[in-house]
Parts: sequence; C-alpha cells; structure tokens
Amino acid sequence: MMSRPRYVFLDRDGTLVHDPGYVHRVEDYRMLDGVIAGLRTLDEAGFLFAIVTNQSGIGRGLYGVPDFERFQKRLLDDLARGGIRIDATYFCPHHPDAGCACRKPAAGLLERAERELDADLARSWVVGDSTRDVEMATNAGCRSVLIAATASAPSALPVGTPVAPDLVEAARIITAGT
Repeated sequence: MMSRPRYVFLDRDGTLVHDPGYVHRVEDYRMLDGVIAGLRTLDEAGFLFAIVTNQSGIGRGLYGVPDFERFQKRLLDDLARGGIRIDATYFCPHHPDAGCACRKPAAGLLERAERELDADLARSWVVGDSTRDVEMATNAGCRSVLIAATASAPSALPVGTPVAPDLVEAARIITAGT
C-alpha cells in the first residue's frame, strides 16, 4: 500500500517573499534569503510543497485576483528555476469579516489540499510567519514551524512550537522531527 504524500504547506508573504503589507505588485517582489536552500533540503527529505495564503487585499478591494496571479507566477517561476516545484497554491481572497472557512486560522485551505492532493495532514507541516499559520496547522492536525525574525516565540504560540529565523532553519527543524 502506497502511503499518502507528506507536504510542507508554505505561507507566502513573510515566509517566501518580503512582506511590506498587501504585497501584490510584481515590482515589489523579493524572495527572502534562504528560501531555495531550505526548500531543497525539504525536497531531498521527500516532502512535496503547496502554498497556503490569506489574501485579504482582494476582499478589501486593494488589488484583484489577476494581480495576485501575476505576482504568484513570478514566485513560482523563480522557485522552478531553483529546482523547486509547488504542486498547488491555495488562497483565501475574502475580507477578514467574511466568516469564510478558508481564511487562516481556519483549516479550510488545508482540508482542500488534503482532498485535492491526497496530502497526509498528520505527516505534514505548515511553515508561516504568523500565529494564524500555527493555529491553522493545529486545527488541521499538522505540525508547524513559525518563521520569526526574533529569537523569542510569541506568547500566544502553543507550548513546544518551534521558531526559526528563516526557511533554512525551519527545514532543519522539520527534517530532524520526521
């Protein structure tokens, strides 16, 4: 019997790319240091990748889905040039007050990935830069790593949640914990 695939679900803004707030313009695109190296480590450990991201700027009317798609294409093209394949991108375009099931910390995006990618959530990880990412992981039965520029974990995190300064260290934590 083949086992279901393990994924690392990646937040986008602040985890993969620089996040000045509502990032959507290709001219503002900047991949963060260590992203390719960290993802290569995870790829070599047998993980697959998908992006899960809240994009409330769409619901707020700050930009449209075509803007998101152009920015996303730039990121995916850069990752592909680095030898990294992203199987899917799942995004919540809704306003925070919309009450949808897909906005993090709800588990809707990961539940969709489980259905569409046959992802084994119990063997998968979420990497993001917000407590919402950690909460989403918990709500879906995944483990998580918080990317934080500071050495101390926010007090709102569940006890034992690993914190890493970048994706290189997050990959080390994940590969050590599998």
